Amino acid sequence: MKKAALLFAALMATGFSLVSCNSAPHITLPPSGLTTRVFASQSVSSPTSAAGVVIIDAANDTLARASEIGAGASPGLMVLSPERTTVLVFDSATNTVQVIDSKTETQSGSIQLAGPTTSMVALATGFGYAAVPSAILNGSPPGAIEVMNLTSGGISATISVPNAQTVVASPDGTQLLVFSSDSNAVTIVSPLSLNTGNPVTTSVSGFDRPVNAVFGSDGTAYILNCGPECGSASASASVQVLNLGTTPSAGASLPVDGATIGLVIGSTLYVAGTATASAGNPSPNNQCTGQTTAAPTCGHLDIVDLGSMTVTGSAVITDGYHDRMDISGNGQLFIGSHTCSTVGNVNNPQGEVRGCLSIFDTTTSGIVIPPDNGDVTGLQGFTSRDVEYVAEGGNLRVYDTTVDKLLINSNITTGTITITGQITDVKAVDFF
Repeated sequence: MKKAALLFAALMATGFSLVSCNSAPHITLPPSGLTTRVFASQSVSSPTSAAGVVIIDAANDTLARASEIGAGASPGLMVLSPERTTVLVFDSATNTVQVIDSKTETQSGSIQLAGPTTSMVALATGFGYAAVPSAILNGSPPGAIEVMNLTSGGISATISVPNAQTVVASPDGTQLLVFSSDSNAVTIVSPLSLNTGNPVTTSVSGFDRPVNAVFGSDGTAYILNCGPECGSASASASVQVLNLGTTPSAGASLPVDGATIGLVIGSTLYVAGTATASAGNPSPNNQCTGQTTAAPTCGHLDIVDLGSMTVTGSAVITDGYHDRMDISGNGQLFIGSHTCSTVGNVNNPQGEVRGCLSIFDTTTSGIVIPPDNGDVTGLQGFTSRDVEYVAEGGNLRVYDTTVDKLLINSNITTGTITITGQITDVKAVDFF
């Protein structure tokens, strides 16, 4: 009897153990079977490859087995929803936004825009917003923010913003800051006010060719005034506070060398641009001081302490129009531009080779200009690996951020992930 009782107890313990194991959370993997995925938009069709979005295993920099998702004839710019379950891909051949479900790795829809865009955002609300400068609205100048319903598809609203070029979402998604070409104002769009009878847009003047914005950890909006680089007669670019309140207004400004792209880390703002001559400053700071280069001009990275609104440091970087910036897990700041001064030929290197990429070490203030050519159109870093993916000149480079050089190993013998076609953008769709 005692043995039977012991056997019953043992069986009960075993049963409990099995139930406990079986009740563990079940993780559903995507069709690729990967948990460290990067999507890269590839915009050229060939006899051996079609244009689309390529799936990469970023754990070892190799292509997934089923490695491509259809995304139109010429996919380029990509935008992620906050939870990374939805990927918006702009197809420049048809002016459509291809909607990709990252969980199923399939295209779930296509939304027709009124014209081309270079800026989109996707919010957790299930709506996306595209700045379309050529959109036509009756009774209004060209330009609008087109509201995309990412669940049912189609355009659900068109908000008039003349010459709308760039759209930036606030951290909570309740406000959109819209920047128009050749304007000295910022338009604030309130998505929650649509169809309520309340004003949807508010225009705030007092800026100097604003082109972009970043937000501090406290929610403060900092406007990047492009200044002379965008045709202003002022003396320099600047960073300026936008007071977001009941009555929004332009706040204090700080002159910097250039301001077309920025990134906030803690209380520090990294802001980059290329100083340009103007009526207010015929001799701008665009020299390549400290660098031996054949490039006729250089850009600058300025380091701003947001607490005191002062410039605490600066570094010489490549020139061009800077519109890409990302930081690696170990503090390497990657800055990319387009239409920069190209030096040499990376495919036949003889002497200096220089393109549109700069790497700034935020821990030592050192600067590296990698020997590559072409526009930088995509950057993606990771928290679990000391590498950075860089789309430059149509190639997908992998940089080892411990030495700021191309990563060379048995998987990528040239530091480049071999993909047929032209790589435009790159985005991590998993958190790793």
